[in-house]
Amino acid sequence: MKKIIVFTFFVFATSFGFAQNVSGNTVSNKEKAPIWPGCEEASSTSNCFNQKLSQHIAQNYKFPKEYTEADKGTKVVVSFVIDENGEPQITKVTGGKKYLQDEAKRNILAIPKMKPGSLDGKPRAIKYTVPFKF
Repeated sequence: MKKIIVFTFFVFATSFGFAQNVSGNTVSNKEKAPIWPGCEEASSTSNCFNQKLSQHIAQNYKFPKEYTEADKGTKVVVSFVIDENGEPQITKVTGGKKYLQDEAKRNILAIPKMKPGSLDGKPRAIKYTVPFKF
Protein backbone atom coordinates (compact mmCIF):
# COMPACT_ATOMS: atom_id res chain seq x y z
CA MET A 1 0.00 0.00 0.00
CA LYS A 2 2.85 2.38 0.90
CA LYS A 3 4.46 1.78 -2.55
CA ILE A 4 1.20 2.63 -4.31
CA ILE A 5 0.88 5.91 -2.39
CA VAL A 6 4.49 6.89 -3.16
CA PHE A 7 4.06 5.93 -6.84
CA THR A 8 0.79 7.90 -7.10
CA PHE A 9 2.42 10.93 -5.49
CA PHE A 10 5.39 10.69 -7.89
CA VAL A 11 3.13 10.47 -10.96
CA PHE A 12 0.94 13.30 -9.68
CA ALA A 13 3.92 15.56 -8.86
CA THR A 14 5.73 14.99 -12.15
CA SER A 15 2.61 15.64 -14.19
CA PHE A 16 2.52 19.16 -12.77
CA GLY A 17 6.15 19.66 -13.74
CA PHE A 18 5.52 18.67 -17.33
CA ALA A 19 2.15 20.44 -17.59
CA GLN A 20 3.73 23.88 -17.51
CA ASN A 21 3.92 25.29 -21.01
CA VAL A 22 6.09 28.34 -21.60
CA SER A 23 5.73 29.76 -25.08
CA GLY A 24 7.93 32.28 -26.86
CA ASN A 25 10.92 31.66 -24.62
CA THR A 26 13.97 30.26 -26.39
CA VAL A 27 17.28 29.79 -24.65
CA SER A 28 20.41 29.97 -26.74
CA ASN A 29 23.05 30.71 -24.12
CA LYS A 30 25.91 28.67 -25.54
CA GLU A 31 29.31 29.59 -24.19
CA LYS A 32 32.13 29.11 -26.69
CA ALA A 33 35.75 28.61 -25.74
CA PRO A 34 38.50 30.98 -26.86
CA ILE A 35 40.20 29.98 -30.10
CA TRP A 36 43.93 29.34 -29.75
CA PRO A 37 46.02 30.47 -32.75
CA GLY A 38 46.10 27.52 -35.15
CA CYS A 39 42.80 26.05 -33.93
CA GLU A 40 40.54 28.12 -36.19
CA GLU A 41 39.81 25.20 -38.52
CA ALA A 42 39.63 22.47 -35.87
CA SER A 43 36.44 20.44 -35.62
CA SER A 44 36.39 21.11 -31.87
CA THR A 45 38.03 24.41 -30.97
CA SER A 46 37.54 23.61 -27.27
CA ASN A 47 39.49 20.34 -27.53
CA CYS A 48 42.15 22.06 -29.63
CA PHE A 49 42.41 24.82 -26.98
CA ASN A 50 42.97 22.24 -24.24
CA GLN A 51 45.64 20.44 -26.28
CA LYS A 52 47.46 23.68 -27.13
CA LEU A 53 47.29 24.84 -23.50
CA SER A 54 48.83 21.56 -22.33
CA GLN A 55 51.58 21.85 -24.95
CA HIS A 56 52.24 25.47 -24.01
CA ILE A 57 52.58 24.64 -20.31
CA ALA A 58 54.90 21.69 -20.97
CA GLN A 59 57.12 23.64 -23.40
CA ASN A 60 57.39 26.69 -21.13
CA TYR A 61 57.73 24.83 -17.82
CA LYS A 62 60.80 25.96 -15.90
CA PHE A 63 62.01 25.40 -12.38
CA PRO A 64 62.87 28.66 -10.59
CA LYS A 65 66.49 29.16 -9.60
CA GLU A 66 65.35 29.19 -5.93
CA TYR A 67 63.88 25.68 -6.31
CA THR A 68 65.18 23.19 -3.73
CA GLU A 69 64.60 19.54 -2.93
CA ALA A 70 62.14 20.68 -0.24
CA ASP A 71 59.91 22.11 -3.01
CA LYS A 72 59.62 18.74 -4.74
CA GLY A 73 55.96 17.78 -5.21
CA THR A 74 54.63 21.23 -4.33
CA LYS A 75 51.33 22.03 -6.01
CA VAL A 76 50.49 25.54 -7.21
CA VAL A 77 47.04 26.20 -8.66
CA VAL A 78 46.52 29.13 -11.04
CA SER A 79 43.05 30.42 -11.82
CA PHE A 80 42.82 32.73 -14.80
CA VAL A 81 40.56 33.99 -17.55
CA ILE A 82 41.06 34.53 -21.22
CA ASP A 83 39.51 38.00 -21.22
CA GLU A 84 37.26 39.76 -23.73
CA ASN A 85 40.38 40.81 -25.68
CA GLY A 86 41.71 37.23 -25.89
CA GLU A 87 44.50 37.77 -23.37
CA PRO A 88 45.23 35.80 -20.18
CA GLN A 89 44.57 37.50 -16.85
CA ILE A 90 45.47 35.84 -13.53
CA THR A 91 42.60 35.85 -11.02
CA LYS A 92 44.01 33.71 -8.20
CA VAL A 93 47.10 31.70 -7.26
CA THR A 94 47.23 29.26 -4.36
CA GLY A 95 49.82 26.91 -2.89
CA GLY A 96 53.58 26.87 -2.78
CA LYS A 97 56.13 29.55 -2.12
CA LYS A 98 56.08 32.91 -3.87
CA TYR A 99 58.82 31.97 -6.36
CA LEU A 100 56.84 28.86 -7.41
CA GLN A 101 53.68 30.95 -7.76
CA ASP A 102 55.59 33.52 -9.82
CA GLU A 103 56.83 30.80 -12.18
CA ALA A 104 53.35 29.36 -12.64
CA LYS A 105 51.97 32.87 -13.32
CA ARG A 106 54.77 33.57 -15.82
CA ASN A 107 53.87 30.42 -17.72
CA ILE A 108 50.17 31.34 -17.93
CA LEU A 109 50.83 34.98 -18.85
CA ALA A 110 52.97 33.76 -21.77
CA ILE A 111 49.86 32.30 -23.44
CA PRO A 112 49.48 33.90 -26.87
CA LYS A 113 46.69 36.34 -27.65
CA MET A 114 43.73 34.59 -29.25
CA LYS A 115 40.17 35.06 -30.41
CA PRO A 116 38.20 35.50 -27.16
CA GLY A 117 35.49 33.17 -25.98
CA SER A 118 31.90 34.24 -26.37
CA LEU A 119 28.38 33.91 -25.02
CA ASP A 120 25.54 34.52 -27.44
CA GLY A 121 28.05 35.87 -29.96
CA LYS A 122 29.46 38.53 -27.62
CA PRO A 123 33.07 38.40 -26.34
CA ARG A 124 33.25 37.03 -22.83
CA ALA A 125 35.96 36.18 -20.32
CA ILE A 126 36.22 32.40 -19.92
CA LYS A 127 37.60 30.94 -16.66
CA TYR A 128 40.24 28.23 -16.36
CA THR A 129 42.17 26.60 -13.53
CA VAL A 130 45.51 24.87 -14.03
CA PRO A 131 47.49 22.93 -11.41
CA PHE A 132 51.30 23.00 -11.54
CA LYS A 133 53.28 20.34 -9.70
CA PHE A 134 56.91 21.22 -9.06
